[in-house]
Amino acid sequence: QVQFVESGGGLVQPGGSLRLSCAASGFSLDAYALGWFRQAPGKELEGVSCSSPLDGSTFYAESVKGRFTISRDNAKNTMYLQMNSLKPEDTAVYYCGADPAVYVTAAQAMCARRHIERWGQGTLVTVPS
Repeated sequence: QVQFVESGGGLVQPGGSLRLSCAASGFSLDAYALGWFRQAPGKELEGVSCSSPLDGSTFYAESVKGRFTISRDNAKNTMYLQMNSLKPEDTAVYYCGADPAVYVTAAQAMCARRHIERWGQGTLVTVPS
């Protein structure tokens, strides 16, 4: 059975940290380009951070550069987003996504995609002002 299960969201004070996880089963993440996306209330879906196994590239949106880190653990078949120095504007529902690497030329291209093969269920991150 194919599953892609997110965890790790919650309420955190400004300046705090959270780590989001997305555990895959039924498919192997090492053959996929990975991405973290978010949607804030009233806003469009935004590609926050992505990685590509084909060229080893990573991409970060300017708004999170230097604060967020994307990673994957192929042995655990799990991807992560470490979020530090959180701000109220980071409040959103965060989604993990995975697309077969052969479809994705580089990490930035992954973050621009919306028709993605695998999506997590979403997890809410709230940073109060």
